[in-house]
Amino acid sequence: MAEPSARPASLPPGYGSATGAPGERLPWGRVEEWLRAARNYWLCTTRPGGRPHAKPVWAVWLDGALLFSTSPDSVTARNVAAGSPVQVHLESGDQVAIFEGAAEPVRDSALLERFAEAYETKYNWRMDVSDPDTPVLCLRPESVLAWDAGDSLAETATRWRLA
Repeated sequence: MAEPSARPASLPPGYGSATGAPGERLPWGRVEEWLRAARNYWLCTTRPGGRPHAKPVWAVWLDGALLFSTSPDSVTARNVAAGSPVQVHLESGDQVAIFEGAAEPVRDSALLERFAEAYETKYNWRMDVSDPDTPVLCLRPESVLAWDAGDSLAETATRWRLA
């Protein structure tokens, strides 16, 4: 995936102000490293009545997208099927990546096989991607907000628009 265009994220008063040049913002490559390395991802959807739903999932960052599986009977799957937008963030409150978009079922067999291999390498468990009871979903983020609190929230807070 080519590096998306970035801009500094605007911060509310009290969060500091950036002094660095735009080129000194958080590099997209570092955010992708966090996404590949994360073990758990918090996935948030909205129920049809508007109530939020959040749960941790195991996932793989592959080809600029987050691929994950959930039971078709889960609240998450029902929300996605009803058209809920999806928001995902990492566990860390220091290395933060929050991304939004729409999740769609993965139907490409080659991508499913690559997902299964990457998932097995990461979690030491081989998912049966042919099992209709464990569909694989793909979230290609439309926007990402990230910062590294260890470096400086004000200096690294960056927003990318990918769609």
